[in-house]
Amino acid sequence: MSHQEAIDRSGAPRAAHGWGEALLAVLAGLVVMAVTAALGLWAAGATGLPAGAFARVVAAVVVMAAGGSVSLSGNVGELASTHAEFSVLPLSVTLAGALVIAAGFLRPLRHRAVAGARELAGWAARVAVLWALVLIGLSLLARQSFDVPVQDLPRDVIGDLLGASPKVGFRTDVPLTLLLGLLWLVGVLVLALVVSRGAPLPARLLRFQESVRPAAYAMVALLLAYVVLGVIVGLVVVVTRGHPAETFAVILLGLPNLVWLAYTLGLGASWEGRVDGPFGLPMPQVLDSVLRTPDLSTLSVSTLADHDGRAWWLVVAAAVLSLAAAFLMAVRSPSWMRPWQHAVHMAVALLLTVLTICLVAGVSVHYGLSLLGIGDLGGGLGGEVTLRPRLGSALVVAVAWGLVTGFLGSLLASRIHRRGEVPADG
Repeated sequence: MSHQEAIDRSGAPRAAHGWGEALLAVLAGLVVMAVTAALGLWAAGATGLPAGAFARVVAAVVVMAAGGSVSLSGNVGELASTHAEFSVLPLSVTLAGALVIAAGFLRPLRHRAVAGARELAGWAARVAVLWALVLIGLSLLARQSFDVPVQDLPRDVIGDLLGASPKVGFRTDVPLTLLLGLLWLVGVLVLALVVSRGAPLPARLLRFQESVRPAAYAMVALLLAYVVLGVIVGLVVVVTRGHPAETFAVILLGLPNLVWLAYTLGLGASWEGRVDGPFGLPMPQVLDSVLRTPDLSTLSVSTLADHDGRAWWLVVAAAVLSLAAAFLMAVRSPSWMRPWQHAVHMAVALLLTVLTICLVAGVSVHYGLSLLGIGDLGGGLGGEVTLRPRLGSALVVAVAWGLVTGFLGSLLASRIHRRGEVPADG
């Protein structure tokens, strides 16, 4: 299919976006996600997995990145069983795929002002059908089981006692993965239409673009700025402190998890969590130090500063980048908008942004070995990592920061020529 416009029966122009363009968008997104996941796992040392499981682990990571469901299970003979819970999004892979799929979705729609709802729905449906096939294929591939290395107890002792060595495996829930993966795709496509100024909208929605699109664009720019800043910090760490493999593994798999968490901390939000056992958060080490306590710990700028005083720079970064985002929103907004309107728009946008971060950046990992269904045996066989936001306070501080920075950003942009203004003669 070409990009040229065709004429439907009613005589209205429509873009003839075909299956070839949809396939290109989906395959590009899949390739970018798979390559990012593979490089990250390679840096993390996953190439040494037995039974040629590397490709299956890559598939599992891509499934998780697309919002799919990957469950863990295991056994240790007939008397004991392993139990595991794993909930974490590799947001570096998610972000890479979302950007590429969004760009592929918007490409045939460029240079147009208006598109019918039916046309947009049909174009999105083609992408969704092909993405569903990709999810099914990945789900069938992402299945594997491993022997669990025992740290403190010899493997032969475990085998003698229980008749087998501990095993843990992963597999995907295909129906749930299909549902969640399609919801993730819908979110990506809708956000792409909302953020892009050049993307066409149905005529009924044009009246909302002046208030929604500048705020959405500013929030996406803010989140991407944090990712870029995180990459720079990571490269500095590699140059000054070494550990290149671990650093690149974090950059390629979970950098947004860390930098967006840092943004909420800089705004004044707090999280709570715990680290126990052989697991831990890869970096920075200060996170592991704060959370490795017998009970739930509070993660905030102040608790981080107790271990490293440089944590207060998170507040400075959050203030500067939030104000920059508010300024960008105001510059891209029509000139007739008042400062209080910018403040409200920024508050709503920042509220939704922080809510999204809180929903996707949490961590919940638990693994244990139980005998006859009773408790964890310990001995290096169990571990836990949890990190969850205190959602109410996080949303309150987001609204407060949005109101203040939105108002100040509007004042800073008041002397900048903006869309909708007519230059005065002379």
